[in-house]
Amino acid sequence: MQGVMARRAVSSAARNSAIAQRCFSRSQVAQKEAPLQKDDVSVPKMPPFDYSPPPYNGPSAGEILAKRKDYLSPSLFHLYKKPLNVVDGKMQYLFDDEGRRYVDAFGGIATVCCGHCHPDVVDAIIKQTKRLQHSTVLYLNSAIADFAEALASKLPGDLKVVFFTNSGTEANELAIMMARLYTGCQDIISLRNGYHGNATGTMGATGQSIWKFNVVQSGVHHALNPDPYRGVFGSDGEKYAKDVQDLIDFGTSGNVAAFISETIQGVGGIVELAPGYLPAVYGSIKNAGGISIADEVQSGFARTGSHFWGFESQGVVPDIVTMAKSIGNGIPLGAVVTTPKIAVVLTRRSYFNTFGGNPVCTAAGLAVLRVIEKENLQENALLVGSYLKDRLMAMKNKYEIIGDVRGRGLMLGIELVTDRQEKTPAKAETLHVMDQMKELGVLIGKGGFYGNVFRITPPLCFTKEDADFLVDSMDYVMSRM
Repeated sequence: MQGVMARRAVSSAARNSAIAQRCFSRSQVAQKEAPLQKDDVSVPKMPPFDYSPPPYNGPSAGEILAKRKDYLSPSLFHLYKKPLNVVDGKMQYLFDDEGRRYVDAFGGIATVCCGHCHPDVVDAIIKQTKRLQHSTVLYLNSAIADFAEALASKLPGDLKVVFFTNSGTEANELAIMMARLYTGCQDIISLRNGYHGNATGTMGATGQSIWKFNVVQSGVHHALNPDPYRGVFGSDGEKYAKDVQDLIDFGTSGNVAAFISETIQGVGGIVELAPGYLPAVYGSIKNAGGISIADEVQSGFARTGSHFWGFESQGVVPDIVTMAKSIGNGIPLGAVVTTPKIAVVLTRRSYFNTFGGNPVCTAAGLAVLRVIEKENLQENALLVGSYLKDRLMAMKNKYEIIGDVRGRGLMLGIELVTDRQEKTPAKAETLHVMDQMKELGVLIGKGGFYGNVFRITPPLCFTKEDADFLVDSMDYVMSRM
C-alpha cells in the first residue's frame, strides 16, 4: 500500500494532519474507507417520488459491457468501478436495471433541462413522429419554422437567423467557418482550458491536450484563461483581456476572424470567466475586424438561472451564438444563430444539412422552450441553484479538501485539492467521492483538466430536497474519508 500522499509543510502540523486524513492514493481507498452501511440511520435518505419503473427484462450490465467491447469503439469509457446500467428515467431521477432510483445531478452532461421523459416533450415527439418523421428542408414544414421563430425571440439584438445542426460540435464548426468567410481572415482566438468539440476545426479551438489528437489544427491562438481560481490575475477580467490584444498585435496580421468562448467552461471544470472579461475582449476583436462567438452549448437555455444565456451575465451581445444539449432535452439537436448580415455568407456556395431542422427534433425543441416558460424553470434554476451553492460553500468551510465552489444556477463546480495553498489536484479523492455518492444514490459528473472537479448540472426541475440529499450525501462520504 502506498503511504499518505506527501505534502509540503505550508501551515501548522495540526492542519497538515487534518488534511492528510482526507488525502490518499487509489490503492488506499479500501483501507481508509469503511463499507457503506445501508441500514445506518445517519445515511441520507432520498426524497420521495411517486413513480416506479416497469420491470426490466433486458440484458445485464455484464452482457452490455461485452457487446460494447466487441462492437463499439475502444475509445468509449464509463464512470464508476461498477458501471451503471440505466434503463429508465423520470424528471430528475434515473433508474437502474434493478429498479433502484438515483438523483441525476449530471443531467446527461447538462443536456436534460426539462427532466427525463418530460410528458410535454415526449408528447410533441410522438405526435410529430406519427405524422411525419422526416422529409427535407427542400420542402416546407411548419415545425422548423415555428421553432426558429421561437428561438430567435429568446436572443437579443439582430440575432435572428437560425441554422439547425445535429450537435454542439457541428454548430461550432459552422460558426467558425462562417466567421472566416465573413471576415476574410483565418485567425481564431479561443481560450486555454476551453472545449468546443471534437471535429477538426473545433478540436483546434479546444484548449486542452487531453481532447486534441495529433492532427493538423491551424489558425487558432489560445489566450490566457480568465479563471478566477487558478488564473494568474485572479478575478481581474481586464488584465486577462490584455492577453487577447497581445495575441492580435503579436500573433496575427492585426486582423482576426473571430473570438470563441464559453461563458462558463463545462468540460474545463465549470469555470466562470472573470468579471469584465468579455466586454473588453469583444471590443478588441471588433477593432481587429473580427466577430465574437458565444458557445452556449452547456450554459444556455436558462441553466444559469440569472439569465437565459450565459453571455448575458457579462453584459455583451455576440455576433454568433451556438447551442445544443438542453435545446432538445436529449434529442440530437444543435443550432447556430446569427445576424442576417453574417448569415448571407453561406449563399456563396451551397450549404445543406440533411438532418438539421428535422421535424421531430425541432418539434421537441419548441416543446422545450414552452416547458421552460410554463414551469418557470429559469426561476427554479436560480432559486434552487443559489440554495445549493450556499450549502456547498458551507461544506467548503467544513472540509479542507474542497478548494473552490463556483458557477451559477444549476451549473455548479466543486474543485477538490489536497493542499489549498498549492491547489494540488485531488484526483483519486474525486473518483472515490463520486463512486461512494453513486452508492448512496447520487450521480454527479467530473471534469477539469486535472479531473478533480465535480460537475453539477441537473435537470432544471431539481428541487431543494434533491439539493439537500446531494449535499448530505457528499458530507456523509467526506466525513468518512
